[in-house]
Amino acid sequence: QVQLVESGGGLVQPGGSLRLSCAASGTIFRLTAMGWYRQVPGNQRELVATITGGGTTKYGDAVLGRFTISRDNAKKVVELQMNNLQPEDTAVYSCNARFASADFWGQGTQVTVSS
Repeated sequence: QVQLVESGGGLVQPGGSLRLSCAASGTIFRLTAMGWYRQVPGNQRELVATITGGGTTKYGDAVLGRFTISRDNAKKVVELQMNNLQPEDTAVYSCNARFASADFWGQGTQVTVSS
């Protein structure tokens, strides 16, 4: 069973930065595509960023140039560095693992951008 544990959410002022972390277990991590998605109540889940086992990245248009996804295959961790955060980035951010054609999700962490 794949398990994902997220950390690093919180409250930040506009223009600030946060770093989210997701620790994975129960999977061959280097073969697992990882990603971050976000959701605001009443809206569909939105792609933030994904990264393959080999390090190829993809970003949602709303975060391109401000967010950076990275992974450490030895530590089985994926991180999301979020810079220049804006109020519209406020959402629950969830870690995703895609392995053997199945999706697994973390519990989600709240990110709130407000002055």
